[in-house]
Amino acid sequence: MNLPAILAPRLPALIVAAGPQAAARTAEFFLGHITNGHTRKAYARAVGDFASWCETMGVTSIADVQPLHVSLFIRQRERERSAPTVKQALAAIRMLFDHLVISQVIPTNPAASVRGPKHVVKRGKTPVLTPEEARHLLDSIDAGSPAGLRDRALIGLMVYTFARIGAAAAMNVSDVFWQGRRLWVRLHEKGGKDVALPCHHNLETYLEEYLANTGIGSDTSGPLFRTIGRGTGKLSRSSLPQSNAWSMINRRAKAAGIRTKIGNHTFRATGITAYLKNGGTLEKAAAIANHASTRTTQLYDRCSDDITLDEIERVII
Repeated sequence: MNLPAILAPRLPALIVAAGPQAAARTAEFFLGHITNGHTRKAYARAVGDFASWCETMGVTSIADVQPLHVSLFIRQRERERSAPTVKQALAAIRMLFDHLVISQVIPTNPAASVRGPKHVVKRGKTPVLTPEEARHLLDSIDAGSPAGLRDRALIGLMVYTFARIGAAAAMNVSDVFWQGRRLWVRLHEKGGKDVALPCHHNLETYLEEYLANTGIGSDTSGPLFRTIGRGTGKLSRSSLPQSNAWSMINRRAKAAGIRTKIGNHTFRATGITAYLKNGGTLEKAAAIANHASTRTTQLYDRCSDDITLDEIERVII
């Protein structure tokens, strides 16, 4: 049984109708070219929505899609979804068609001339903790249990290395290592990139105590952050899922009395802002955060918030 036959039930009928080569090249696009799992899901959802819409419009094969179809779909989405979501959908459709053109499945890309909505972001929306809030959160965690040691180490890792929660959750014990006289961490970031960073002295303390007092330091092939065994209070050998880590973070923040709403990248933005406030450069912050462009890093910078607040307080009534 060939690849298209295996994947056919999962592919939209619009693509399957174009023949085995179209199915194979589409599968190749999602499985071979889109390496990030979250991006793959988002792009698959966008292409699936577009395929379903085309079917309602009487388009039965991807080879029959015209620029007008793509344009009408995007215009409809603009009335229903946010601009970033629509732009992402258009990017997914355009990239898939580009791949099909290169693979000689279709002659031209019908999405090439379609424009998406205008969306310019100069300031990010990620909630940021003040240094005092972040310090209070870390200090509020009782490190007298395996769960407390784990949670403090995980949050500290994200604050001091600007790590994404996905990269933190994917770490093994072997990703914490000594180099010279400092403890280092190795993060497996987006795009298959490994980033090695020296630990801040606070993070070094958190990780050393976590590994030593939980007994997992010698299990180098096991996950670094683990679930708590049911009824035991001890770490299991199962990796801590992102959803569980996310729930833990919100639970810890609530217990610490932090009123700032914590988002997916709050600790990333908190660390970057604190770094820049203390004389760090945007270029170095981008390197630590594994950003391809400093423009992305700027979206996490909230240093200007202090200036804005100072100016607002001048309104003395």
